[in-house]
Amino acid sequence: MTPSGAVHDWVFDAIGTRWTVTTPSPLPSPVVDEVRAEIDRIDRAWSRFRDDSAVADMSRAAGRYPIEQSDQPLVDWYRRLYRLTRGAVSPLVGQTLADAGYDADYSLRPAAQVSAAPAWDEVIAGHEGALELREPVLLDVGAAGKGFAADRVAEIVTRATGDFVVDAGGDMVVSPRARPLRVALEHPMDPAKAIGVVTLDGGAICASAANRRVWADWHHIVDPRSASPAWEVLATWVIAPSAMEADGLATALFFTPAAFLRGDFDHHAEGFHHVTIRRNGSVEHTAIPGLELFL
Repeated sequence: MTPSGAVHDWVFDAIGTRWTVTTPSPLPSPVVDEVRAEIDRIDRAWSRFRDDSAVADMSRAAGRYPIEQSDQPLVDWYRRLYRLTRGAVSPLVGQTLADAGYDADYSLRPAAQVSAAPAWDEVIAGHEGALELREPVLLDVGAAGKGFAADRVAEIVTRATGDFVVDAGGDMVVSPRARPLRVALEHPMDPAKAIGVVTLDGGAICASAANRRVWADWHHIVDPRSASPAWEVLATWVIAPSAMEADGLATALFFTPAAFLRGDFDHHAEGFHHVTIRRNGSVEHTAIPGLELFL
């Protein structure tokens, strides 16, 4: 990261994942404190795994719930993903996941009947400045929330240094750099191996895989319309300007063909870069700089 190669890794656990913030030297204490405070704020607002969150309040009562200005892009992005995937990526999937066993207690015991998620307009009357809920609903922003948190942390870190990597459990934000960073693509069936490598000179890369959080006949990537896990796709990676965008698109690719999604993005000629591996062994990818696949 620096001419001398010196780096400092700040490693910590938060919002259910391991974080590593890599910089040329340790971050100043005020920056560290600001990062911790922002992650805690995001967790208190959007976690469905804690009883004192705003999401928990929304699950108990309909009403108007203000959205922090910093969080409006996350809600807007979910509305866009909902439209692009025709409801396959939805923040209203929380109860479906809880019924399937991925609940606040991590019981991992599916209920006899797992409910499908309601439609956006049935529940959400408005989302500009506040979520206006017609009825109580359990939200889940896991499809893009970790990427959003990584972006927020990167915004704070960049005030202290322009040379960094924020890695939130594999969702990475990389500062602009003249010498591209090589990033391994984790093998979806063996975390100790890589199935490929890409190079990044800045931006974000996020992955989604069906082998993470697996129990019974379920995993955490669930189609809210059918209340069933997605099985055709095994793993995806997306490179985009922000981790929030890359994270959401990595989930969207489990349900919606890339060709359908690309037309809504103009980052480059191919819309956005991605790798998709299906269970039948087929692989689809764009012309990602430095891509090597070991398949």
